[in-house]
Amino acid sequence: MRAIGILDKMPTSYINPVQYFLNLGGDKVAVNDLIGKSIKLQWTGNIYCTVCGKKTSKSFGEGMCYPCFANAPDNAECIIRPELCEAHLGKGRDPEWERSHHLKPHYVYLALTNSVKVGVTREDQIPTRWIDQGAHKGIILAQTPYRQLAGAIEVELKKHLSDKTNWQRMLKNESAGEIDLINEKERVKLLLPEELRQYISDNNEIVELKYPVANYPIKITSLSFEKINPIEMPLIGVRGQYFIFEGGNVFNIRKNSGYEVELIC
Repeated sequence: MRAIGILDKMPTSYINPVQYFLNLGGDKVAVNDLIGKSIKLQWTGNIYCTVCGKKTSKSFGEGMCYPCFANAPDNAECIIRPELCEAHLGKGRDPEWERSHHLKPHYVYLALTNSVKVGVTREDQIPTRWIDQGAHKGIILAQTPYRQLAGAIEVELKKHLSDKTNWQRMLKNESAGEIDLINEKERVKLLLPEELRQYISDNNEIVELKYPVANYPIKITSLSFEKINPIEMPLIGVRGQYFIFEGGNVFNIRKNSGYEVELIC
């Protein structure tokens, strides 16, 4: 098989194990079918902005040209820090974009990889958000009518929980042991000020996720096209947005968004 196109975040399907796909040009590649095979990823040397589509010499912030990185609403500060969102005030880099993306219900969630982390996402991004982070369990903690309120809850809980995923430990499948997310939800909601507890969700469903990984590496080496091109080796698994190759070599697909590649397998 041969396909050429521009890398972007892999679409997924919530089936256990999670199903991954690569959209390359007009081809939709079923990544799970490639596990156990030797594949070749060749960078053509071209990079295209994932926001405006223009060719760029360097990628910023997961696939943007510099003007979009500096000005596009997709990279506004409230993407990383939702407590700063001003969509509910009719403000933002692009108020119309803010209304359609951030002035809508958001979830605060607890996700479990090697430890429990707190995060924020739009309601239509569950369980996609957990899959992208490589979590093996997730639960909804709170639901708010807009992004800023979800960010306010996250800020309170970041005093007690991490808001980052340790990607190296995730890719080695290191675990802190069994943690009861329902009990954890009961514990952390008491850490919130009274005015924020009204948004706690009654939904206690725990979503469990399994990933198509033949075996997990003991040591991790991160690959980049700037250091090795082409990347040609056996694919042994996918988790989060990472290809896991033989020998503990890993490649972050999302980080390389915008890179034009040829896939041969």
